[in-house]
Amino acid sequence: MAKAKEKDKGSGRKLVAQNKKARHDYTIIDTYECGLVLTGTEVKSLRQGRASLVDGFVQIDGGEAWLHNVHVPEYAQGTWTNHSARRKRKLLLHRAEIDKLESKSQETGHTIVPLVLYFKEGRAKVEIALAKGKKEYDKRQTLREKQDTRETNRAIAAARRRQRA
Repeated sequence: MAKAKEKDKGSGRKLVAQNKKARHDYTIIDTYECGLVLTGTEVKSLRQGRASLVDGFVQIDGGEAWLHNVHVPEYAQGTWTNHSARRKRKLLLHRAEIDKLESKSQETGHTIVPLVLYFKEGRAKVEIALAKGKKEYDKRQTLREKQDTRETNRAIAAARRRQRA
C-alpha cells in the first residue's frame, strides 16, 4: 500500500521517450540530467507518453542550452493555447555544466544529443550526452562485440545447465 502511494505522489522515474539510435550512432562521452522549460499543453502531452527524440540535438546559444527538433505532438484536448510540435525548448543546467558542454562540443566531431526523456518526482527531465560520431566500421565493430558477448553468455548458460543435469 505504501508503494502505491509513493507512485501516486510522482516519485520515481516514468519513461516518456528514448533515443536508442543515439547510442548506436555515437560514442557517449559524458551524460547530464537537466530540466526542461515547458508549457502546460506540452506537459500534458508528455504525460500521455507521446514524444520523439530521434532527430533531437542540443545547441548552446548565448550561454543557454536549447533542445532542438524534439517532437512533442499537440495535446488533443488543447485549445488555441496549444504549443507547436517542434519548437526549441530551453534546458535547465548549471552554468559550469553549460560552459563545459560548450567548450567540448566545439571540438571536431563532438555533439550533444538527447538520450532519454522522463518524469522524475513529477518534473520533466531529459538526459543529454556529449557524444562523438561513430564511423561506419565502428558501428559494425560494436554490433560484432555485442553479438560475441551474447554468444559467450549463451554458451556459459548451456554449460551450466549441462552440469546441473
